[in-house]
Amino acid sequence: MMEDFDEIYEEEEEEEDEDRAAEEQLLKYAPDPVVVRGSGHVTVFGLSNKFESEFPSALTGKVAPEEFKASINRVNGCLRKTLPVNVRWLLCGCLCCCCTLGFSLWPVICLSKRTRRSIEKLLEWENGRLYHKLCLHWRLSKRKCESNNMMEYVILIEFLPKIPIFRPD
Repeated sequence: MMEDFDEIYEEEEEEEDEDRAAEEQLLKYAPDPVVVRGSGHVTVFGLSNKFESEFPSALTGKVAPEEFKASINRVNGCLRKTLPVNVRWLLCGCLCCCCTLGFSLWPVICLSKRTRRSIEKLLEWENGRLYHKLCLHWRLSKRKCESNNMMEYVILIEFLPKIPIFRPD
């Protein structure tokens, strides 16, 4: 009885390994992701106050420029609502930093994390609504700046491989 269980378990592992290898093979041929950088004048903990809304040429034929602009405008709207509050808390935190031993910066850290989460949720909604159907995936990613050694948050638009619905045996 136990030998049968071990045999089934080994077959499942082999199938998972085959699926993983096929997925890696598909990802190897996917084009590089499109990077949408922040273009605002204010950056709080790596998150700019707006993202570039110019349509990237790599997305031509994949998504309509109007849809791209609408998505970026939704993200920028979220940033427009939350970042001014973060900046005010940052200024207050810096003024009181010496008296509070740095604890006055804690609200800014929490608010920045909350802003990132709301943008990530918005991007997941956009993915489910439209972009996964177009074999695209939007996500917020931390990257090194091109001009200096600092880190910044960018929107990565990744190309998803088209996976066959069934496998011939």
